[in-house]
Amino acid sequence: MRPPPRPAARRPARPTPRPPVPRRGWAVAAAVWGGLFAVLLVLVAAEWGPLLSVDRDIASGLHRSAVTHDDWTRTNRVFSDWVWDPWTMRALLAVVAGWLLWRGRWPVALWLAATAAIGTALQQGFKAAVGRERPRWPDPVDSAHYAAFPSGHALTATLACGLLLWLLAVHPVRRLWRGLAAATAAVSVLGVGFTRVYLGVHWATDVLAGWLIGLALTAVAILLYPYAADPAPDPAPKADAPAPDRATEHPTPRADRPHGT
Repeated sequence: MRPPPRPAARRPARPTPRPPVPRRGWAVAAAVWGGLFAVLLVLVAAEWGPLLSVDRDIASGLHRSAVTHDDWTRTNRVFSDWVWDPWTMRALLAVVAGWLLWRGRWPVALWLAATAAIGTALQQGFKAAVGRERPRWPDPVDSAHYAAFPSGHALTATLACGLLLWLLAVHPVRRLWRGLAAATAAVSVLGVGFTRVYLGVHWATDVLAGWLIGLALTAVAILLYPYAADPAPDPAPKADAPAPDRATEHPTPRADRPHGT
């Protein structure tokens, strides 16, 4: 009588693998975006006339619209001062970092928090170093503090959306949700840039600088992400197969059969 087969051994839980990161591509992206920001920084600091003229033309045209369209201006203020405010973006990142801590993924949570802190430090550092004045109007529709360059709203929104989109990309999330998140991120990043210029509290180049810093820092953070992610798992074992029957693996010679036949 053949003994019943032994149950297959239960596999241990496998850690989340490190996602493949195209390091060269992200390194090139970080260098390009950082280089463009450096060029823009030099031109703004040198007060290059053609660039400042474009800034004034864009700001003046949008301000005339903001003064004459009260309802649209109030809508822009709600989005700029509440929905896309830097503190709203930081609170969103804090919630995600808390969820990661709850899941036991503290290195990724630390990666997220550290990147956000570096973005804030860069924002304040460049504002203090450049010291660019904000647009001044006899009939302002909004107000803001600190220096103008770069836009903290644009930088923070770009960085927050970039980091969250990357986390969605490396986790098993349905394509539909990724698409919705990407669309929301695009609207948020472009929208916050428009509102800051429309409300007359930033020059267009301030917003462009914030976008470039946010993109460059996001690319650098993605390059460093594998060091915070879970280690790559061992190669997966072959599919479980029923344990071999020891009675057939080492057969015992039948009593009625002579040995050697």
